[in-house]
Amino acid sequence: MIIVIGSINLDLITTVDRLPQPGETLAGSSFRTAPGGKGANQALAASRAGADVRMIGAVGSDAFAGEALALLKASSTDLGAVRSVDEATGTAMILVDAKGENIIAVAAGANGVVSGEDVAQAQFSADDILLLQHEIPLDTVNAALRAAAQAGARAILNTAPFMAEAADMLEQAAIVVANETEFDLYAETLGLEGGDRTARMRDFVARTGRTLVVTLGGDGALAVTPDGEIRVPALSIKPVDTVGAGDTFCGALAAGLHAGLSMEDALKRAAVAGALACLKPGAQPSIPTQAEIDAALS
Repeated sequence: MIIVIGSINLDLITTVDRLPQPGETLAGSSFRTAPGGKGANQALAASRAGADVRMIGAVGSDAFAGEALALLKASSTDLGAVRSVDEATGTAMILVDAKGENIIAVAAGANGVVSGEDVAQAQFSADDILLLQHEIPLDTVNAALRAAAQAGARAILNTAPFMAEAADMLEQAAIVVANETEFDLYAETLGLEGGDRTARMRDFVARTGRTLVVTLGGDGALAVTPDGEIRVPALSIKPVDTVGAGDTFCGALAAGLHAGLSMEDALKRAAVAGALACLKPGAQPSIPTQAEIDAALS
């Protein structure tokens, strides 16, 4: 089982020709809503990639909650540990430009009350993979990492969004996944040494004994493990919307590893899945199925 403890949002998405400057108002060309939240995105990505998934988190008792959970329900993700609370359902306000780039502001809402009591619902076993992100309280992330370690479960920590106070927590995860910007910020916070990013990645792995994966956008991804380095390419695509691509990568990576693939093969599938997620608008609506990933790989 893949157990995801994380955020559940409803995304409010406006398309613009270009992203605004501070203090600038632009006319949007369209508006839509879509289920989102890094936790829910990763859960759906893992489910569509063929894994059995349990989602743990919280939504509000409001009109947004049903829409936020709709695609997870359709994917047969286990939602028995998703609580309904008095806070508003989490939301993300997203602007997407003509090149597919985006800026995002997130209101945590119900995600901010996900706690150690929710972690207790996970009931980890050694065969499980835990997926975590930073859109729930860091104390909860820390508790989940400890609980997974005690049970012998493998934990994958996606370091988004960047939080300097989370830097010392990274070494608790078996696998750390960051994009290049996030890793560079954590490298500075942790005082990692080396003349370039790859050298600093090696320093992190040497210090911690963990596996570190840095996603590189159109250049694919690089993993540094205690046993060596793995570089995988990205598909050559023209992105429509990059929202959710990193989450899709994480979910597909977890699904591949849980299915028994090698790290290299799981990374290849994850990189393809992340690229495919850029071909459609919206975070969750764009997440590819297992069949779509297989077709792109072949």
